[in-house]
Amino acid sequence: MKISCSRENILPMNCKNLPKSAFFQTTSYLILSIWAVTNTLQFARAEVSDLNITKQHPQIQLLAQFSDNQDQERSQLRQTANTLLNQGDLTGAEENFRKLIKKFPEDSFGYYQLGNVLFRQGKKEDAIKEYHKAIQKNSKYAVAYNAIAQVYASQQQWSEAIVEYNKALKINPNYGDALSNIAIALWNQGNHKEAIAYAEKAVNIFKAQNRPDRVGQIEQILRQMKTGDDPTLS
Repeated sequence: MKISCSRENILPMNCKNLPKSAFFQTTSYLILSIWAVTNTLQFARAEVSDLNITKQHPQIQLLAQFSDNQDQERSQLRQTANTLLNQGDLTGAEENFRKLIKKFPEDSFGYYQLGNVLFRQGKKEDAIKEYHKAIQKNSKYAVAYNAIAQVYASQQQWSEAIVEYNKALKINPNYGDALSNIAIALWNQGNHKEAIAYAEKAVNIFKAQNRPDRVGQIEQILRQMKTGDDPTLS
């Protein structure tokens, strides 16, 4: 019996009544990419605070204006690409993210989101390449490591996925999504106790972050895990 779940959440609520055997035989269907697109990114903007220096050195003002214009262009490209991605226009989103990284080759977010688009298109190897490019630009990009892990998990390559989840957690030990994802990967490897421990930690973090939707989803997974781990439980 296959689980047909939405690709937008780790555990959609319409899957909550699945039989235990079906739940754990096909947990790979629950390993999904992170498509949370941030539309309210903050960008560093060049400022010239000393007006006297600006007057004495007009080139400073010109440089600041140029930087400001570049930031606006970057922001517009990101917003356009993100909007297309949210609308499901993967072709348009890919085109605009490629424009973004061509114009701003140091933009790690652009490579990361391009990877997400390619993953959704089923181009998994290409997606991993873009995630790695994002990491090359920003070695502390935990979400990119998590995304690479999700690609491996989608192919049930649990060992490879766990390696990447751990890289994300080394950067951010309180990364709730990586904790919940590694819990499922560990469960599929048969490491049930460790999986439950990670899932419980994820729940606590999501509670601290006031994210009741994620709390409910992971608590649902935990109940299934604990029931599956001990068949005497109801």
